[in-house]
Amino acid sequence: MGTRIPSHQLGSGLYVSGRPEQQPKERPPTMAARAVPYTGGDIKKSGELGKMFDIPVIDPSATVPSSSRPSRSSSHHNSGSMRSGPNSGPMGRQSSSGQMQKKSSGPMPLQPTGLITSGPLGSGPIGSSGAGRRSGNLEQTASIGKAVYGSAVTSLNEGVKVGFRVSKAIIWVFLVVVAMGLLVGVFLMVAVKKAVILLVLGAIIVPVVLLIIWNCAWGRRGLLRFVKRYPDAELRGAIDGQYVKVTGVVTCGSIPLESSYQRVPRCAYVSTELYEYKGWGGKSANPKHRCFSWGSRYSEKYVADFYISDFQSGLRALVKAGYGAKVAPFVEPSTVVDVTKENRELSPNFLGWLADRKLSSDDRIMRLKEGYIKEGSTVSVMGVVRRHDNVLMVVPSTEPVSTGCQWFRCLLPMYAEGLILTCEDNQNSDVVPV
Repeated sequence: MGTRIPSHQLGSGLYVSGRPEQQPKERPPTMAARAVPYTGGDIKKSGELGKMFDIPVIDPSATVPSSSRPSRSSSHHNSGSMRSGPNSGPMGRQSSSGQMQKKSSGPMPLQPTGLITSGPLGSGPIGSSGAGRRSGNLEQTASIGKAVYGSAVTSLNEGVKVGFRVSKAIIWVFLVVVAMGLLVGVFLMVAVKKAVILLVLGAIIVPVVLLIIWNCAWGRRGLLRFVKRYPDAELRGAIDGQYVKVTGVVTCGSIPLESSYQRVPRCAYVSTELYEYKGWGGKSANPKHRCFSWGSRYSEKYVADFYISDFQSGLRALVKAGYGAKVAPFVEPSTVVDVTKENRELSPNFLGWLADRKLSSDDRIMRLKEGYIKEGSTVSVMGVVRRHDNVLMVVPSTEPVSTGCQWFRCLLPMYAEGLILTCEDNQNSDVVPV
C-alpha cells in the first residue's frame, strides 16, 4: 500500500509537496522602555521616590522637543500606573470620577544624607526658595544682628558678686564708734586745750580708713591669688558633695556661644562691654558714672554648660553653668575698639554693632572690650562635685566661698558666689584644638 505525500497550494497558485508551514503568531506590540536618567543624587530627579514625599520632580522628557516624542493616546493607561501632574503642584491621580489631589499634612523634607526629618532643612523645605542642596557640610549662617539665647544660657549682666566677708551690722557699729570718737576728741580738745587727744584719735582712725581703702583696691587681686593657689583636685577620687578646683581643657556643650563683635565661634563664655569716658560736664554712661573716669554704658555676658577635661585624672566632667546658675567669671577682656579725640572715624562694623543695640554714635570717647573662653582653652573651675547615674558634674556651691584673712597682705576675707571660673590663656594666642 503506497504512502500518499501531502501537498498544498501556495499563494501564487503552484502546488508543492509537503505540509504547509504554520504561520507565526502575531507578537503583541512592545512598548519602548523609557531610559532612566542619571540623577546624581538629586531627589528632584529620582522619580517615584520624590513623589512619595510631595517633592516636585523634574521630568527629563520635558526637555525633549514635542516633535521627537512618540505619540500616545490619552486614553491608553497601563494597569496600576499613575501619571504625575505638573511639576509646580502636588501629584494628581486619574480616575473615572474626576481628578483628585493627594492631601497631606505637610511636605517631609529629605536631607542630602537620606534621613527623613519632621522639620524643615535650612529656612524651608527642599525646593523652596533659599533652601537648596549644599555640597559641603551643613552650617548655619551667622546672624548679623544681636544674638538671642534661650533659658539654657545664663545672662551675667548683674556682674560678679564679690565683697568683704563682713556683716553690715559690724560696719554700722564701726562708723558710729568713729563718729562718737571724733566728737569726744573735739570736745576734749576745746575743753582741755590740748591737741594730743585729737592726735591720738587720728592715730587710731586713720589706719583703719587706710585699711578699708587698701582692701577695696586690692581685694579682687587677693581673691584671684587665692583661686590660683588653691590646690587642684583629682576628679577620679573626688566624692559627691566635695568642693574642688578643676583645671583642664574646655569643650563646648550642646549650645556653643559666639562673641558679639569679633564673631569668635564655639565659646563657653562671652562678654562684650562698651565703656565711655566722662570729662568735666560730659555725658554720663550710667547713673553712677563719676567725672574723669570710665563708665560702663552697655554690657553683654553669657555662659552656657560646657565640659572640662581634668589634667590630673583625664576624666571629663560637665560644668553646670547654664540655666540661670550663679557664676563668677574672672576673664580679662581685651580692647577691640578704641575711639579717642584724635581718631573719631568709626568702622562700619562698629556702627552696625551700635545700631543693632540702638546705641548712639555721637562724639564720645568710647572703648569696646571683649572677652571669651574658646573651645580648647585652659580654665580653672571651682565648684561642688555631683555624681548622678555615672555622670560626673561640677555645680555651683550654695554657700559663698571665702578667702579668709590674708594677714601678710593686710586683706580682709573676700567672698564669691556660685561657680568661680578663671582663664589664664591669652586670647590672641592659639588654643588647643579639640
